[in-house]
Amino acid sequence: MKTFILGGGCFWCLDAIYQKTRGVTEVVSGYTGGYTTNPDYDSVSSGVTGHAEVVAVTFDETVIPEEVILDLFFVSHDPTTLNRQGYDVGTQYRSSMFYLDAEQEAAFQAAIERAQALWSDPIVTEVTRLPKFYRAEEYHQDFYAKHPEQGYCQVIINPKLAKARKYYSSWLVA
Repeated sequence: MKTFILGGGCFWCLDAIYQKTRGVTEVVSGYTGGYTTNPDYDSVSSGVTGHAEVVAVTFDETVIPEEVILDLFFVSHDPTTLNRQGYDVGTQYRSSMFYLDAEQEAAFQAAIERAQALWSDPIVTEVTRLPKFYRAEEYHQDFYAKHPEQGYCQVIINPKLAKARKYYSSWLVA
């Protein structure tokens, strides 16, 4: 099993996509990359903690290649906008990848190189060593599955799921 820590805007979006990805065994929404200890949603969403909303994606690499996990990340958000994903604005929504070791760092850099061909603007995804991961509050875990009727899920997450299915239908479950 491997775990990647990835940030691509609101963690609900990436959580929804990776929860539906074959070979993914766990997705945990959380915070990392900031200056404070034990951040909570209110402090992170204020933008003053420096933390990004992220997901810890654990997957079985004998079922799904790490390249698919990473390539799916780059079609699931816009990695060319600095500190913004759609209406979500602030450093907490930055495109980010937090590596655990040199092998992950190299995999992340290779994924950025592959993904750049999909985007006309330069990718601005931050690649940084993971300082510490903080699990988000329980109500953020598996949010889409618990609240598919919620407005944000309908307007923001559903189109991202549709885009992910367009490119990676063989890897996503219904």
